[in-house]
Amino acid sequence: MSTVRGKHANCSVVGCRNEHRSLHGLSSSDPEKAQWINYIFDGNVPTTLGKVLYVCANHFTSDCFLNEGQYKAGFASKLKLKDGSVPTVRDQTSKLGAARTSAASLQIASTRDIACQTDPPQNHTVGTQLSLRTLQPHIRSEGVQATISCVDFGVGTSTVPFAAPLPFLSSAPIKRPSKRPRQEEEEEEEEEEEEEDSSSLVASQGLDDTYDPADSSAALTEPLDKLNEASRPTHSIKKYIVYETCLMELFEVCPVCQRVCDVWTRRIGTFLLVEQRCPHCEFFRHWNSQPVLGSTPAGNIQLSTAVYLSGASFFKIERVFKAMQLQLFQYDTFRRHARAFIEPAVVHQWKTSQDVMLQRLSEAEKVILGGGMRADSPGHPAKFGSYTMMDLMTNTVTDIQLVQSNEVGGSYHMEKEGLKRSLALLDARGVTLDSIVTDHHPQIQKFLREANITHYYDVWHMEKGISKKLDKISKLKDCEKIQKWMWSIKNHIYWTAASSTTGPERVAKWTSILNHVQDIHTHEDPLFPRCTHRVCHTRDKNKWLAAGTPAFYKLEKVLTNKRTLKDVAKLSPHHQTSSVEAFHSVILRFAPKNVVFPFLGMLCRLYLAAMYYNENADRPQATTSGGDPLFKVHFPKAMKGECRAKPLKTEPTFRYVADLMDLIFEKVFLDPAPYIDEVMQIHIPEDLSAQYEQPDKEEVIASYVSRFN
Repeated sequence: MSTVRGKHANCSVVGCRNEHRSLHGLSSSDPEKAQWINYIFDGNVPTTLGKVLYVCANHFTSDCFLNEGQYKAGFASKLKLKDGSVPTVRDQTSKLGAARTSAASLQIASTRDIACQTDPPQNHTVGTQLSLRTLQPHIRSEGVQATISCVDFGVGTSTVPFAAPLPFLSSAPIKRPSKRPRQEEEEEEEEEEEEEDSSSLVASQGLDDTYDPADSSAALTEPLDKLNEASRPTHSIKKYIVYETCLMELFEVCPVCQRVCDVWTRRIGTFLLVEQRCPHCEFFRHWNSQPVLGSTPAGNIQLSTAVYLSGASFFKIERVFKAMQLQLFQYDTFRRHARAFIEPAVVHQWKTSQDVMLQRLSEAEKVILGGGMRADSPGHPAKFGSYTMMDLMTNTVTDIQLVQSNEVGGSYHMEKEGLKRSLALLDARGVTLDSIVTDHHPQIQKFLREANITHYYDVWHMEKGISKKLDKISKLKDCEKIQKWMWSIKNHIYWTAASSTTGPERVAKWTSILNHVQDIHTHEDPLFPRCTHRVCHTRDKNKWLAAGTPAFYKLEKVLTNKRTLKDVAKLSPHHQTSSVEAFHSVILRFAPKNVVFPFLGMLCRLYLAAMYYNENADRPQATTSGGDPLFKVHFPKAMKGECRAKPLKTEPTFRYVADLMDLIFEKVFLDPAPYIDEVMQIHIPEDLSAQYEQPDKEEVIASYVSRFN
């Protein structure tokens, strides 16, 4: 524990009882020093003086200070005097306080609100008395983060007077009077001054010292959010950033005898424990900055949960905290929270929502799914492959299968394995497929053909492949005219898929483009005998291609390739996998490809991405206050400088985060065993390095050489 001691010195001015916390030593200038000494002893200077003499700030006028505005705003801990300042103000409040003490009411100055770095309220003295029941435990403070079973200390401004001699109340805990909003306190200052004289009358009548006839109705006028504060879950309570100096000022002075206290602190991550003990009257206070759940500070586990569920990186959050000098726990603590509470909750939440989706699909008459794999890194060295199965009719992710490359003998086989596992799950839950839309991966084609499942190809994947080939050809000699037909051919692919009902019809419409580029609009195929567009007369007659030219030959070779015609016949006429690709881009927010995750960590992040996508996929387009739809100008990379209008959607929501927070704090934390058992049922393959013999670390270090050594 570290020890923090308050001020050891006191104001030396004779008769000063209302001492200010800011003390100032004697001036070094001889003329001013003499004036200071004469003022301190009120003209009766003794023959021998103490080694150190102090004068508190209450004995100076406001024009003597350099930083009074900063001090009142909470940005300075002490007041600074201007050169040549001399104390001139006598403490009159002590005389008033002494007179009121004779009426069985000892006055103690109010404390200044410094916990939130805001302008402090005006200090004033109230002559009411304090009941013995005021010092009781189990009282929740608005200034801290939660309710705990200890003496709590609020950070609001209040006055704490006492009706009994200090020795009698020296070790009793204090229950603070109910606090009021700041604006109400300022409005009622005059009323409190009027009620000051009546407080002694209440004591003489034998009533409770803290009795207030309006107490019974005061609770009804309390703001609604404050009334519900005690019933709110721990993780739903608001938090604030509090500076250490501002917090420690709350514990410097004993609330009983108003003298300096000893303060000890202990930190556990974001949690701070403060113990305050008065060496004069033995007053003791134990204060926690957060509620403690079992042996775990609530703020620590909630921060770990928030970082994990939002898809953030702990190491980036750690750098932010270090930049702001915020206290944080270690990465090992974050991983311990993840293994024990967060990941079991994520798995349970996803399985629960997935059961609902699969039950709905099993009762549907027509189910059209889209599938696609995302690798954690480009090329064959990929470690993980996540296969996504999406309901294209509702645009929701229904299943995610994570495959590790060493499970299937290489990354090339991960897509087929992911599809097999997903189809097996759907079959086990009674889901009957009408068709499935994927890209034209050869292994996927063969597997679905053998499984007798209707298979369609995504149009965008085919269009991208053909466009790359045509773009390469258009840069060759005598093939520049093909560049003028690039957009027409791309649009023709989509029109062919959308306007056809059978495979042969798609092929007939697709091959008609070869006649069209020659300005021939009638065709030999009876399934599509002529173009459906109106007769157009173009001014640029040089764009037409002629049969037998190099440009036409190369174009015909690409468009009528045997595999291309086979793929055109199976183009999807209704739904595409663009939503699957959109979901894959969402995964990057939760699992970036430049970060390495363990198997379970990657799986949980995929589940979080799916929950986020399912919640926000069908957001409506944002509108202005007048109801007009909003758009933004978009410059796609593929358009090479051309812009497009893109609809602007409404802001995303994060209800899944709130639901998981409730699950973790209300169920998983209390009894994690059943949730951990659910995680244990997941098959986790051994790491890629497990198949190799682990070398001796010292030998590896000894064999280290650089490129230039």
